[in-house]
Amino acid sequence: MIEVIVVFALAFFFSFIGSIPPGTINLTIIKLGLEQRMNIAWKFAIASAIIEYPYAWLAIKFEEWITSSPLILDNLQLLTAIVMTLLGVVSLWPSDTPSALAEKFNKSGFRRGIVLSILNPLAIPYWLGITAYLKGQQWIDLSDTWELQSYLAGVTLGSLAILLAFAYLARKIASRFQQSILLKKLPGVMLLLLGLYAFAQYLL
Repeated sequence: MIEVIVVFALAFFFSFIGSIPPGTINLTIIKLGLEQRMNIAWKFAIASAIIEYPYAWLAIKFEEWITSSPLILDNLQLLTAIVMTLLGVVSLWPSDTPSALAEKFNKSGFRRGIVLSILNPLAIPYWLGITAYLKGQQWIDLSDTWELQSYLAGVTLGSLAILLAFAYLARKIASRFQQSILLKKLPGVMLLLLGLYAFAQYLL
């Protein structure tokens, strides 16, 4: 039982800190927080956390196959670059009359969370590295079903916790700077810059 709790705590911790660097998911939820759309932010966070579960599972189960194929990891980076750049452009593009599809997508936090998380598979290489490190330190043994499920639960809940923390922190900041258009545009600018940086890394 102690091993299961330790595995859960480690997964929760690394999931929490792994979502701190700016990326597609956390910048999107910060944007929702700045816009005071907490109901949508909650749905978005839950959906994103759910997708962390299969991505972490894939990293554990197919560790050898994924690491032996650099082509897969390179394509994950390219996909992330495309998604970040497109989201940055869409966030900054002024539109007085958004299309019905865009309106529907914006109002659905859960749907948006699922789609963006699936299109942002950098969780796989992250969990490859973390899992290999924890195994190397002999802190976890995921051959046991209970430990594996505890690990995946920690991954999911750690991701949910940090995303909700971002959303509430952004809402608090937004309440102090309600008229700041620049503040609300900041996540879009960062997504665009990160997307272009990822493209540069992929091409060079």
